[in-house]
Amino acid sequence: MLKTLRQIARVGIVTENAPAAEVELRVRVALERRIREVLGRALCIRQVDAGSCNGCELEIHALGNPLYSVESLGIRFVASPRHADLLLVTGPVSRHMEVALRRTYDATPDPKLVVAIGDCGACGGIFGQGYATLGPVSSVIPVDVVVPGCPPAPARILAGILAAISGAGDSGPATPG
Repeated sequence: MLKTLRQIARVGIVTENAPAAEVELRVRVALERRIREVLGRALCIRQVDAGSCNGCELEIHALGNPLYSVESLGIRFVASPRHADLLLVTGPVSRHMEVALRRTYDATPDPKLVVAIGDCGACGGIFGQGYATLGPVSSVIPVDVVVPGCPPAPARILAGILAAISGAGDSGPATPG
């Protein structure tokens, strides 16, 4: 044991420095600050799958990992739309999900925000509009922000949430930059 301690003292620290924060992750600080300014409490999100392939859900699920850690930013996912401030909707709206999506939107208390995630939520994606789908989320409920991508990266989803919080009260859907 003493030999090992001497070697540690002689060699010193051999690990490399931590990497600098990526530009995309800087949105975390702005998002946390904006949530506290606007709401003064946690942002509660209800995620709705309106008929997606689950690619966007995987990226949304990644928001909970240690790299993004949205709970530390003051963002919580809730089971009931009655407790939500923001709806995160994925997929083209299937005909079977139209009524459920409208009811979820109606059950969310005002003021509410809607973020359409992915190309399917933005424009219907590869599914478009047809006998089984109604197309984009905006064809069923009003959308505040659209996050394009197939699927969009978690950092882009965070940027979309920040755009929704920052543009609360603006008219027309925005796309995060």
